[in-house]
Amino acid sequence: MLNVTDLHAAYGQSEILHGLHLNVAPGEIVAIMGRNGMGKTTLMKTLMGIVPATGGSVRVGETEVTGLKSHQRVASGIGYVPQGRMIFSAMTVQENVETGLTVTGRKEVPGDIYELFPVLLEMKSRRGGNLSGGQQQQLAIARALASDPKVLLLDEPTEGIQPNIIREMARTLRRIRDQRGLSIVVSEQVLSFALDVADRVLVIENGTFVHDSPRDGIDEAKVAKFLSV
Repeated sequence: MLNVTDLHAAYGQSEILHGLHLNVAPGEIVAIMGRNGMGKTTLMKTLMGIVPATGGSVRVGETEVTGLKSHQRVASGIGYVPQGRMIFSAMTVQENVETGLTVTGRKEVPGDIYELFPVLLEMKSRRGGNLSGGQQQQLAIARALASDPKVLLLDEPTEGIQPNIIREMARTLRRIRDQRGLSIVVSEQVLSFALDVADRVLVIENGTFVHDSPRDGIDEAKVAKFLSV
């Protein structure tokens, strides 16, 4: 569903991603782990077209998206939940979710989105800025789902969120995958969350993948060593 081949990206003269290869199967959840500054967010932004790739290709299904702008990638099937959530704090919950509809031509939010996030249904007319961190994360995911993606990218979704909410988020993401059949790529530093949610765990270090393992049989100690400073 997502095919990344020899992906390079740079900030100015400084190359950050050094020829990454990543294949994500339909319905697969992949966690990309690594310490701060190792390239996780740059990878997400490059997949989204926010940071231009300097080499390689990104495909969603059969669609080549490498040269496309971000909004065209959304129309091609990539949903994105950025680090820090980036919701519209002055807009209501409903208005925030509706911004995700722009590429679909729909006028109304599909009911199953509010079924996944009942708290958002209760707070439809509340301003996004008045929600807790966990609720804002749910809102950001709901907004991304409103664009009807084939692949959902989440950049550090557990950042600043309480442990009990993190466990609930893992359950919700698996439910989204099961109900909608979409592929999910999540960048993460919290190993327990990655093991909760992912089918496969990759570790990125200095812009290169250094470890790739299915969750079953993963060497937790080895992965933890990569994550320790």
